[in-house]
Amino acid sequence: MTKEIVDCGKLDEAIAAKKIPLSCATKGNGLVFVSGLPPVDFKTGVVVRGDILVQTRQSLENVKYALEQAGSSMDKVLKATVFIANSAYFNDVNKIYAEYFPHNPPARTFVTVGSWPWEFDIEIEAIALA
Repeated sequence: MTKEIVDCGKLDEAIAAKKIPLSCATKGNGLVFVSGLPPVDFKTGVVVRGDILVQTRQSLENVKYALEQAGSSMDKVLKATVFIANSAYFNDVNKIYAEYFPHNPPARTFVTVGSWPWEFDIEIEAIALA
């Protein structure tokens, strides 16, 4: 088994600028692991401002982008974890989440967290088939 670092472009640059020791995504042994991705625009590396609906959509777009860069897709996600700043966002997150996983959604964990070093309210990670 070999580990491959997935090139996520501006997402990787935004992570590196904050001196965070992680890769946006890695793959190996037929699986893709996408790190928790906040609502950072994968085209510009800038945090997307907006309500939880806007932030959720951007986080999921980032997961989708990372998976595509790895040669995978949202249809191949086995497990997702949603990290959220306020559990009251549960229903709003589910509205957007259902758009990305309309049929046979993956296993999922929804976790409320305290805070992050950037100004956002959500981060989503995923494990998918390559």
